[in-house]
Amino acid sequence: MKKVMSLLMFSLFAVSVFAQKVLVNDPAHSRIQFSVIHLTISDISGNFETANLTINADEKNFLNSKLTFEVDVNSINTHIEARDNHLRSADFLDVAKYPKMMFTSTAISKAKQKNYYNVKGNLSMHGITKPVSVVLVYRGSTVNQMNKKKTYGYQVLATVKRSDFNVGPGFPEAVISDQVRIKGDFELTEK
Repeated sequence: MKKVMSLLMFSLFAVSVFAQKVLVNDPAHSRIQFSVIHLTISDISGNFETANLTINADEKNFLNSKLTFEVDVNSINTHIEARDNHLRSADFLDVAKYPKMMFTSTAISKAKQKNYYNVKGNLSMHGITKPVSVVLVYRGSTVNQMNKKKTYGYQVLATVKRSDFNVGPGFPEAVISDQVRIKGDFELTEK
């Protein structure tokens, strides 16, 4: 009986392992961008040069998949060096103390639009972890002719409040909007 149970447990484990596909992003074709409203009149945008997305995709039911992304906060780039240095300082992101931003999904559900998913999860930034919701858009797949690998396109969309994470508390909304719009574009291949 023990042998039968062991064989059954191994079979269940093997099926669950093989039903998973681990997708990791191609750094050369992946980036997280953000924008805020400055002085209530114009968008200022930038991006994080180093961002990684991993999807542990359940091939039978994508809603059972797990999504994680990690950002090297020090890689912030708004194309103005003085502003980037200020954003890295303790006035805003305090990268010396909090070098990473991470998101881990807790639930995925289908949205109304085709290939759109609502993803709930926990965002850790600036020493604070809070639940947030993001939209995940599946952009399709193709075979990359350069490396012959199947490549998947995903986009992440979200809006977060910087005040929820105590980022830039000394700067009122009249100077920098509290809401930060985030857009991540990722090309992924199977690990």
